[in-house]
Amino acid sequence: MNQSYPAFRTALMTGAVDLDTAVIKVALVGGYTFNAGHTSMADLTGAGGVINGSATLTGVTVSGGVFDAADVQLTTNASSNPHILVIYQASAVTGGSDVTPANQRLCLYLDSGDNLPVVPGAGTVTIAWPNSAAKIYRIGA
Repeated sequence: MNQSYPAFRTALMTGAVDLDTAVIKVALVGGYTFNAGHTSMADLTGAGGVINGSATLTGVTVSGGVFDAADVQLTTNASSNPHILVIYQASAVTGGSDVTPANQRLCLYLDSGDNLPVVPGAGTVTIAWPNSAAKIYRIGA
C-alpha cells in the first residue's frame, strides 16, 4: 500500500521539505519493507534496501495540495526481484547539491499502482505517474 513517511508529513508542515524547490528524486528499491520510523535514505539502505537506479524529478508542480512531476526514466541493472519506488528529498530544502544519505529525507513509499511493483531488467525503466486527480501525492480528501 502506498504510504508517506510520518516524518515527511511533519516536515511538510514545518517547512523542512519543499517539493518544488529542493531536489526531489525517485529511486527503484529492492529488498526493503516500509518502516514508519525511517526518516532517511541511510535508514533505507541500512535496513537492506538496494537502490537499483534513481533519477531527479523534473517538471515538478505543487498546486491545490497535489504534487506531480514529469514521467521519468531510470537506468537500472538486471534484477529478477520486484522493486518499489521511494521518493526522497536529496538536497537541502533550498535546493543545490545532494546531501549525505543520512540527510536525504524519505518522502513517499510506492508499492502499488499501475506497473508496480517493478521487475527491472538491465536498461531503462519508464515511470509514468498517474494522470488521476491525486497525481503522485495528494494532501487531504
